Amino acid sequence: MPKFEMPKMEVPEMVREIAEKGVKQAKEGYDKMKAAAEDTTDLLETTYTAASKGATEFNMKALEALRANVNASFDFTTAMFGTKTLAEAAEISTAHFRAQFEALSAQAKELSSLAQKIATETSEPIKTGVSKSFKFSA
Repeated sequence: MPKFEMPKMEVPEMVREIAEKGVKQAKEGYDKMKAAAEDTTDLLETTYTAASKGATEFNMKALEALRANVNASFDFTTAMFGTKTLAEAAEISTAHFRAQFEALSAQAKELSSLAQKIATETSEPIKTGVSKSFKFSA
């Protein structure tokens, strides 16, 4: 079988410079993509941590409210068993329902504020990261 030999040719300097520039730009692009991927991973970890902490805090507040409401119901039931007249039962019942309405309103307001705070704290790393990414890519 005959061998085909390629003639040795010199690559022009301009072509070599263009190729080197292309390799350099590709490496810079890769480095930027790698840095962005690492930043995104850190961002996701931070966001997950904030969300997890916030969910725990919210659940603890909700359990605290539930405990208070259950205790109030037990106290109401105990007080109702101790009534001797219908008027006394109506008075205790009215006072209990008024107090429960106020307590539930306060609890709802507190849980709503907490949920808003958690949402803000959880989204803050994302907003910062996106802002940083746009500045980085510009």
